[in-house]
Amino acid sequence: MRGLTIVLVGGLVLVALVVAGLWISRTHTLDRRVGSFRCSVQRRPGGPWSPGVAQYGAGELYWWRRHSLAPRPARRWARRELVVVERHRSELVADVERAGRSVPIYEVTCSTAGGEEHLLMAADAYAGLTSWIEATPTRAESVI
Repeated sequence: MRGLTIVLVGGLVLVALVVAGLWISRTHTLDRRVGSFRCSVQRRPGGPWSPGVAQYGAGELYWWRRHSLAPRPARRWARRELVVVERHRSELVADVERAGRSVPIYEVTCSTAGGEEHLLMAADAYAGLTSWIEATPTRAESVI
């Protein structure tokens, strides 16, 4: 009986180590991708913020939850349908210190095909987001 307990505890420890390793690897990979930035999403106005990582794609903005092992993004927004409606400095989150200077955090409201999305990001991430949206190529079918 004691041997079985040791095997079960050892197995649980091994599973915990594998899951922790996968999570660390996933987090490291998402943070290091080209075009990725930290971005929290609020599912409903006034609700809690869900931390994550967003990444620019050619035609979509992808968003992964920070606390997940899912290999696919939790959300996707089409570039052509993403419009920044409002931006204001966040009062919920203190400014982030980067390289000895304070960086403001913005709450950004975007309009999408599925409705409004509320995002929380650093000022430099906001600048990148608006540049990415504005750089959308024109549609070929709109040319006369």
